[in-house]
Amino acid sequence: MGSTSAENNGTGSTGNHGTGDDGTTGVGRRALIKRSAALGLVSVPAMSFLSACASGGGGDDSGENEGKASESNPFGVKEGSKLDVVIFKGGYGDDYAKAWEAAFKKKWGVTSVHTGTQEITGKLQPRFNAGNPPDIVDDSGAQQIPIDVLHKNGQLLDLAEVLDAPSVDDPGTKVRDTLVPGTLDAGLQEGKVVALNYIYTVWGLWYSGKLFAEKGWEAPRTWDDFLAVCKDAKAQGIGGLAHQGKYPYYINVAIMDLIAKKGGLDAMKAIDNLDPKAFVGSDAATEAIEAVYEVVEKGYLMPGTNGLTHTESQTRWNQYKAAFVTSGSWLENEQLKTTPADFDMKFLPMPLLPDSALPFEAIRAGSGEPFLIPSKARNLPAAKEFMRMMLSKEWSTVFAKEANSLTILKDGVDPDVRLRPGTQSTLEASKAAGDHTFRFLYTEWYSEMGTAIENASNELMAKRIQPKEWLKRAQTAVDEQAKDPSSKKNRRD
Repeated sequence: MGSTSAENNGTGSTGNHGTGDDGTTGVGRRALIKRSAALGLVSVPAMSFLSACASGGGGDDSGENEGKASESNPFGVKEGSKLDVVIFKGGYGDDYAKAWEAAFKKKWGVTSVHTGTQEITGKLQPRFNAGNPPDIVDDSGAQQIPIDVLHKNGQLLDLAEVLDAPSVDDPGTKVRDTLVPGTLDAGLQEGKVVALNYIYTVWGLWYSGKLFAEKGWEAPRTWDDFLAVCKDAKAQGIGGLAHQGKYPYYINVAIMDLIAKKGGLDAMKAIDNLDPKAFVGSDAATEAIEAVYEVVEKGYLMPGTNGLTHTESQTRWNQYKAAFVTSGSWLENEQLKTTPADFDMKFLPMPLLPDSALPFEAIRAGSGEPFLIPSKARNLPAAKEFMRMMLSKEWSTVFAKEANSLTILKDGVDPDVRLRPGTQSTLEASKAAGDHTFRFLYTEWYSEMGTAIENASNELMAKRIQPKEWLKRAQTAVDEQAKDPSSKKNRRD
């Protein structure tokens, strides 16, 4: 958003969604995404944070927030205590969290101190440094504090106790067994789940059903068909692809999806596992980056797109100034205020390069919008219970209603909840994909490497470097990361 991510900008995702730089969006997300999101914006403060955290103090509550644990109160929530909640107020807004907090107070008698903000690093870095963090944090947006930085400094709670607790809906089942398979992976650091990426996110291309119907265009299944639509769009004075130039996270959605679909899961894992041939020497990476660069060379980018933020670019797309845009599924929420009522937003899996290993229906899918419990939170019992209740059908449905998005809870949304067109199309795409889903983890594991690859993509899209140089820079980022001994603790099989 978000995750991961500027995924969530101003939104997303990261995300999620994923995250906002300009505050122009209303309800909704992310990062997922990424996300993982515009990490280039936080690389410098992240480094100062890295050094500052080591000297932080401690927040000892001396048991003042500890109640009596029981079967119905597994963490010992204390009635009358207070919970400090910070929510990234991006594409998903924060109304859902306010509803959660009201429900939490009604059930447990715990009053929440609520902060909704896009300034995650600005507001929270001093608190983490001083050893006085909030109790639970939605760490997303362009100013997200990188998860790997927090983890390396011992600032995050291992969430195993929450995940192994009994589910609110079925006490005979552990919380972790109620979740969509694979969705915990994005929160892994050195084998421990330290972030709960809450929103089920898909990444890919988006288009307007109305515009495509008016122009007689069919949703492309191959990259050649994609380029053909872009060519026709250009001939009619419309951009082919709206690139969120100031946030190269987004164009990496296209680049990385093409690599994974062309080369299969092995090509994806080679990047996450810091393979010496992850980019240079990879046929899949070479074909993918050349394919994306063809959009630049042939003038199919929406004019001016390289200088725009994600929301500026997406708003022009909403105005039918481009045929396609890349994003995660927080996009619809992020653009609520600028999307025409009859726009008919649609999601599209990344079209295929020739002889691709994965089918067209394959999509990048997983979890975005990371929620954290700081290790020095003052009210750990309430924070753990709050997260456990997030993974109940009641709270999952609240989120779907307020934020128009799906969570990582299996069958976690009441069937009566009506989703908007774009979100509904992601649900249909997920069903069509079946087991053909994939998800990169390097964005969560290695924020500096992710930033370096994004910077290379920014240069490529501005035509300042060629594909060969992009591959070289991306591989250098991988090789540099591989020198870090702690990298060996992260591995995909």
